[in-house]
Amino acid sequence: MNTLVLKLGGRVLQNAKNLSALLSTVQQLAQLRPLVLVHGGGDQVEQMLLQLGHTSLKVDGQRITPTAQMPIVAGVLAGDINSQLVALAQQHQLNAVGLTLADGQSVRCDIDSSRGAVGVPFPNNAALLTLLLAHNYVPILSSIGVSADGQRLNVNADLAAAAITQLLDADLVLLTDVPGILDKHGALIDSISIDHAEALIADGTVRDGMLVKLNAAVQAAQASRRSIAVAGWQNAKALTRLAQGKAAGTRIHL
Repeated sequence: MNTLVLKLGGRVLQNAKNLSALLSTVQQLAQLRPLVLVHGGGDQVEQMLLQLGHTSLKVDGQRITPTAQMPIVAGVLAGDINSQLVALAQQHQLNAVGLTLADGQSVRCDIDSSRGAVGVPFPNNAALLTLLLAHNYVPILSSIGVSADGQRLNVNADLAAAAITQLLDADLVLLTDVPGILDKHGALIDSISIDHAEALIADGTVRDGMLVKLNAAVQAAQASRRSIAVAGWQNAKALTRLAQGKAAGTRIHL
């Protein structure tokens, strides 16, 4: 089967027990098909920024990142969280390799100067990831990118995962703290067309971090011409169903 990209974020990255449970599921999924993990870590970034006396601001679910904060952001995402994920993944018999978006020039980034040192990701070169997957490695990518002039950039992890999905012509599951995208009454929406997605955004049903997630799913669906899933990381059965190409969570489709 083709590659499955899993985007990790939210509370699962903050709790060792939850993360271990998820990686047990990931280890089972890796027996079904090639896997790439993409992770963020916004809460940990925010905690470190506040500890060091910096302010932290988000607009429409995306962090404003002054250039002066990039050493801290990169240290948390590409350093602390990525190395922790690689170590834990290897404990779960996953042959993990820690990377950034820039490694192998996998993803190129334009600078979103309205948000500071923030990157807009685009698929670029699949050679490194293809090589690793062919040798049964599990790439784990932090959402740190690099501009054409060598500036490190903070990239929204949902958008980064969408770019990796396009790069590898893969399937994408955006993992979240809830079972999927919910309506105004808190009920799961099983399926969302792109037209429906625009309506959910326009009437405020989907906002903040889930807004970015839905936009990333729409972007990936349009580029890959296949449906994209948003699902909760707590549900191992749902993730297994998704890895097998079955329905679970919310499907975003053309």
